[in-house]
Amino acid sequence: MKQRVYLYDTTLRDGQQTQGVQFSTAEKIRIAEALDALGIDHIEGGWPGANPTDSEFFAQRPRTRATFTAFGMTKRSGRSAQNDEVLAAVMNARTPAVCLVGKSHAGQVHHALGISPAENIENIAASIAHVTASGREALFDAEHLFDGWLADRDHALACLRAALDAGARWIVLCDTNGGTLPAEIGRITAEIIAAGIPGERLGIHCHDDCGTAVAGSLAAIEAGARQVQGTLNGLGERCGNANLTTLIPNLLLKEPFASHYEIGVSVDALPGLTRLSRQLDDILNRVPLRSAPYVGASAFAHKAGLHVSAILKDPGHYEHVDPATVGNERVIPMSNQAGQSNLRARLSAMGLAVEPGDARLGGILEEIKRREDQGYAYDGAQASFELVARRALGLMPSFFEIERFRVTVERRRTATLSEAVVVLRIGAQTMLSVSESLDAEGNDRGPVNALWNALAKDLGPYQDVVEDMKLVDFKVRITQGGTEAVTRVIIDSEDSAGHRWSTVGVSANIVDASFEALLDAVNWKLVRDAAVAGAGRAA
Repeated sequence: MKQRVYLYDTTLRDGQQTQGVQFSTAEKIRIAEALDALGIDHIEGGWPGANPTDSEFFAQRPRTRATFTAFGMTKRSGRSAQNDEVLAAVMNARTPAVCLVGKSHAGQVHHALGISPAENIENIAASIAHVTASGREALFDAEHLFDGWLADRDHALACLRAALDAGARWIVLCDTNGGTLPAEIGRITAEIIAAGIPGERLGIHCHDDCGTAVAGSLAAIEAGARQVQGTLNGLGERCGNANLTTLIPNLLLKEPFASHYEIGVSVDALPGLTRLSRQLDDILNRVPLRSAPYVGASAFAHKAGLHVSAILKDPGHYEHVDPATVGNERVIPMSNQAGQSNLRARLSAMGLAVEPGDARLGGILEEIKRREDQGYAYDGAQASFELVARRALGLMPSFFEIERFRVTVERRRTATLSEAVVVLRIGAQTMLSVSESLDAEGNDRGPVNALWNALAKDLGPYQDVVEDMKLVDFKVRITQGGTEAVTRVIIDSEDSAGHRWSTVGVSANIVDASFEALLDAVNWKLVRDAAVAGAGRAA
């Protein structure tokens, strides 16, 4: 019989401590609903009373199957749990569960709190008892537990026992500094269980300062802990927390975890994981980490010709899981190092079957090499590569033609305004669009944004197809120095279906390079839409 491991998400609290991250109430609600749909057991919403957003969120939190949890700290010395206003603010959030953090490191109790070990233990016990007396589920975050265990095992264990005896449902072992390696986490967790703290009452909370938060969490589970805490995309202070988008598929797909444990997230929910990861990045206006395990854009990218040849015979040669299992996809990057194995695999992924030895294969490779000599880079711009290949194969529809475009940037005292004009032709119809680049507050967002707004403003019969497109990243690189500098622009785009694609433009003029990448982004969206592709004329 499988043992249950419970998932505790702290994206909305610990994740919000990431440098540059600040959620609005509406964003917290969206994330909480997505976590609940995924199957998370506990959702920690924040620290009520610590800031207006957290307090507002708890007042408006959505109804969920997951257990909403408020975070706070144990009572302060010199007052009762009932009369501590900081603890009262947490209790007043009226969540089904309350997680209180308290120190378990004797040295920090002395130096940081300035109280005796006995006072610290009493504060923990009284605070947890106060929570359980109100009928709430209580969790105790044992801060700096692993360092504290090594410094003074007796005090650390007394803190855990005090919380357990006061009625805490979960005793959470926190690697607060993120400096404890997995083997030691496993060993200490096992020692704590052997000392009388039941494994079914233990949780693990790891930070990623050594890059081992996920491994440390798995080590604690193997040692007997039955709750694991983490954040989406590994958000968190400093180097972040254990990444749930890695932990969850590891628990569901990898041995011995898949056979011995079960979690609230089902295998059937895993295909939504990549989209959830990118949804969070979109909310935060962050560029997704391409190399992220399972959900990154490069997680299943195969560039070496030897690898691609093997992948064509059996994907398992170089893929540890099927990309579709987690909602991701295989990528065969193209570059001037590519061989025909890469090319045929990439064409096959595009739905284009070309027989080995077809003369057009060599032509496509030569065109890629010629263009990369000019500064193009198709390794990270797969959508642009697809358009090059389709044109070489005579399979690229012509949706519209650009007759001219113009961009102006005007400085007005303390403000700057960018304006773009795009004239294009669809069949016999000529269309002119003008757009300014302004955000909701009236601030200029730059000439490239103005060009995008003008281009996407009116595409006639194709307008519905591009309506949900948005630009999510813009990268510029100068590929040659001096007076003959060449600018390479790569643009990442995304649509409401969760598709993300990259396009490239090259020119001595940064605006011209940007517009080329924008055109490729729109054309790729159109050619990939089956309903529209047939409407274009073969180019």
